[in-house]
Amino acid sequence: MTRPDRPASAFVAATGFEVTEATGTRVAGHVQLGPEQHTPWGVVHGGLYCTVVESAASIGASLAVRDRGQFAVGVNNSTDFLRSVTEGRVDVVAEPVQQGRTQQLWQVALTREDGKLVARGQVRLQNVPLPG
Repeated sequence: MTRPDRPASAFVAATGFEVTEATGTRVAGHVQLGPEQHTPWGVVHGGLYCTVVESAASIGASLAVRDRGQFAVGVNNSTDFLRSVTEGRVDVVAEPVQQGRTQQLWQVALTREDGKLVARGQVRLQNVPLPG
């Protein structure tokens, strides 16, 4: 998981996910898609969407519990792929469905520039103590 106060890991950075807004109740950003993220069949790989969904939810959920000396780790990621895309910008918005003492549930939407939904995901996260 990427820490909100540190640069993304090389893995997350490779997705091209750029965060433009990050709070404990909303994360927004975008991804510029192109051939470097394609499957052998020429469409964006679904694993990219799963990574962006989990990253956005993890950032927001971790910000929500940071003042308690915690961060959030994903325990389930369910991402639906609704439209194939070959290139272009996809906007990302993540918001909590439920934020509890021990777990959180976040929903994430990825939309094309024309406003059509490309993928949507739901991530359940566990609130755990920060290391050290």
